[in-house]
Amino acid sequence: MANSRKSSSNLAERVADALSSVVPRGSSLLLGLSGGVDSVVLLHLLAQIFPRFSWRLRALHVHHGISPHADEWALFCSELCAQLSIPLQIEHVDITPLREMGIEAAARQLRHAALARQEVDFIALAHHRDDQAETLLLQLLRGAGVRGAAAMPRLKLRHDAASLLRPLLEAGRTELEAYAREHGLRWVEDDSNRDVSYPRNFLRHRVLPLLEQRFPSYRTTLARSASHFAEAATLLDELAAQDAIVALEDERLSVAALRQLSEARGKNLLRYFLQLCGAPIPDSSRLAEMLRQLCCARQDAQLCVSWRGWQLRCYRGYAYVLPVVSPARDFSIAWRGEAEVALPGSHGVLSFTPATGRGISREKLAEGQVLIRARHGSETLQPDAARPRRTLRNLLQEHGVPPWQRELLPLLFCADELVCVPGVALAAGYQAKAGEQGVVLGWRQAVI
Repeated sequence: MANSRKSSSNLAERVADALSSVVPRGSSLLLGLSGGVDSVVLLHLLAQIFPRFSWRLRALHVHHGISPHADEWALFCSELCAQLSIPLQIEHVDITPLREMGIEAAARQLRHAALARQEVDFIALAHHRDDQAETLLLQLLRGAGVRGAAAMPRLKLRHDAASLLRPLLEAGRTELEAYAREHGLRWVEDDSNRDVSYPRNFLRHRVLPLLEQRFPSYRTTLARSASHFAEAATLLDELAAQDAIVALEDERLSVAALRQLSEARGKNLLRYFLQLCGAPIPDSSRLAEMLRQLCCARQDAQLCVSWRGWQLRCYRGYAYVLPVVSPARDFSIAWRGEAEVALPGSHGVLSFTPATGRGISREKLAEGQVLIRARHGSETLQPDAARPRRTLRNLLQEHGVPPWQRELLPLLFCADELVCVPGVALAAGYQAKAGEQGVVLGWRQAVI
């Protein structure tokens, strides 16, 4: 533990100004609390500020179990939050399955995952200007592009998870320590922060002190550079969004449109497409190989490039991005009128929406047991009463269903007769007539 006093600053008002412009009144905030000086200072600041804006504040401490002091740190965070009347959640994680990534990277990934699982509007992190400088240098040393060199944004809006806030990015480590000393704050010291075998610690303790001797304002100038990179990344996204107007259609990418672009612009659009699909961005060499394979592929090619649990696939001139999925070998689930049925494995969810004069006749469905089954490969269906039965294989090809989706499609049977293939075909004998009560089938693929 550490404790000291010195001069203060208007840090609380600066943080209030930074947050009030982006966080609406009544929003819920979650602070990632490690117990170190940075997060302790941010907790102290937010505890003063949040009642003014009617924010709902709580904290999360991730217990990695790596240090022999981990239990002490969790107890410290509990006592600190109790003193400030701030609710605290402690989440235990196990880095063992991810150790091959390295302890630092595994702990960071698990920490981010734990934060992302929380149902809040905003997540506040205590990164400051020194962290920003270190992050930029690390990214450059790893060969990062413009987006990586943009380092950490003060606000990162996310549509599928809580948005990230870093209200201390304009403050330096020395200012935070001075604030902590003036207000008599206590915090924990992580011994691993002195271990220079970690790249960030090597920069912090060996490289940056030398850099400061020659360039005393390096923190400010590197932060300014990160801001310039962020602006450049925004422009690249805007360019990709313009290209996407022509190239993207129904969550798939036109290979013909991709071929019309320069290599640099094509990579930019492909990277943008992967990001939209929620896929991890591959390194530059893998991204270049993806672009090469797509642009060189024949019209009937069905290429597949895999990376980090995801796949880039091509079918009928379009590229698709999807997580690696494994169809269930077989299943049969009775439908008893539920609005939704969750299917096993990667088969997603089948929904049943009431309708009048369209969809599947409820009266016909009442004539036999209704089952949801996996595809076996020999099914037939008669979508038009005036025409012969069709094989499901031909119907799927005719509707352009990609091969990897065909094994995932759930099928609806009534009394052992194939009634409906969602999004593809409905048996003529089961179609609801005008004014008749029906049900419309919808299928959502599994999201991993």
